[in-house]
Amino acid sequence: MTMTRRDLLLAFAALATGAESGAARAASLPREADVVVIGAGAAGIAAARRIHDANRKVVVVEAADRIGGRCHTDLTTFDTPFDRGARWLFEPDTNPIARLARSAGAGVFPAPPGQKIRIGRRNARAGETEQFLAALVRARRAIADVARGRTDLSCAAAMPGDLDVWAATIDFVLGASATGKDLKDLSAMDRARAPQRHAAIGCERGLGALLAALGQNLPISLSTPASRVTWAGRDIGVETPAGRIGARAIIVTVSTNVLTSGNIRFTPELPKRQLDAAAKVSLGSYDRIALWLPDNPLGLGPGETMIEQSGDGKTALLTAGAIGSSLCTIDVAGSFGRDLSAQGEAAMIAFAREWLTNLFGSDVANAVQRSAATRWNAAPHVLGAMSAAEVGGQPSRKILVEPLGNLFFAGEATHETLWGRVDGAWESGDRAADAALRKIGALKEAAPETQTRKPSRHHGRKPSRRPQDSFGFPLPR
Repeated sequence: MTMTRRDLLLAFAALATGAESGAARAASLPREADVVVIGAGAAGIAAARRIHDANRKVVVVEAADRIGGRCHTDLTTFDTPFDRGARWLFEPDTNPIARLARSAGAGVFPAPPGQKIRIGRRNARAGETEQFLAALVRARRAIADVARGRTDLSCAAAMPGDLDVWAATIDFVLGASATGKDLKDLSAMDRARAPQRHAAIGCERGLGALLAALGQNLPISLSTPASRVTWAGRDIGVETPAGRIGARAIIVTVSTNVLTSGNIRFTPELPKRQLDAAAKVSLGSYDRIALWLPDNPLGLGPGETMIEQSGDGKTALLTAGAIGSSLCTIDVAGSFGRDLSAQGEAAMIAFAREWLTNLFGSDVANAVQRSAATRWNAAPHVLGAMSAAEVGGQPSRKILVEPLGNLFFAGEATHETLWGRVDGAWESGDRAADAALRKIGALKEAAPETQTRKPSRHHGRKPSRRPQDSFGFPLPR
């Protein structure tokens, strides 16, 4: 499904003017389709595009009133696009979404390289930064060493005992900031399988807006939650408040937390094997507090990021001047972020102000003119941020990929290596679409050695630049 620069610009314009409304997109729900896709996030869009390109009838039902899932660009709160969810695409040379964006002429830009570590109200000295980076390398190696064993352990159990003052900071960097969960709640095997993120690009109009534009011309019915999925026998179909859609195959792309919540009923019930697998790769917590800070009182460069030397884990990741604007974001994650988010938006913004005061002084906190905060755990159609496996849960990703008759699953949680990433979700959607098309006879059977796609097209390839941590710190080779 090709998209020209003109198509993309028209789609962006429609999104900016609010032309895409849930009521409008739900008006013409068909009664049958070759494949019904549940969820219009990255996986659902990818699956629908592939099925559409195979000249088969596809319908996407989405419970929310917008396209994009956990990629959501807010175009109204601030004077610049605000990505409330995912905002970076990694490995742009091989990332399928980045290639689509470039081929259609979407404005993309590399993530700024600058990062800082704050110790109290000063920046870390060169020697202190080297100490942190060396501790980070030891922690990564320790996780990799444990992951090679026969018995899975938590990442926390793998940590060296000599991390000293950097222990809590490394827990945040490798755990909460990267996966939404603390190291004690993370499988070392799962964490070690995730490739390091070597390069990143953003979209000038917002990554959520790009995803929405890529799905703009698909038959997507918004504000149409799936209430029941019948996946066995001759009466396969999806029930929604707008009616029932008969199907030959069904692809479910909802998050693992939604899958285990019981919000969608399955007939027959899903096997315990699949439900247990989904529970073992539940979503972590990751939220973003956005502050409008004119005149750059932080003194940071556009897009520059900053962490602090934390003693208790009640910390955050600061990104300054998004796209050269006055928009600054403070990301909170893991158990601390979950507890803070549960207290509501006001408590989150109060924390951000206090955190900035402790690091930069009260003048900076008093300079905030507008603010907003995400609360993904409370979003009923998502219920969290990104999947991360508990101890012993890494094989669950492979279990989730297993088809159940004419029912298939997709989403970032089903990708064995690119979990928690938009390209992982997209690749999983492509994979599920191919499996569904083969099931209904619309695609030739793949040869046995290529029946299952490799976990990643670029996993294991030599990086073209120094490897980076999840938020961009360059690491020694």
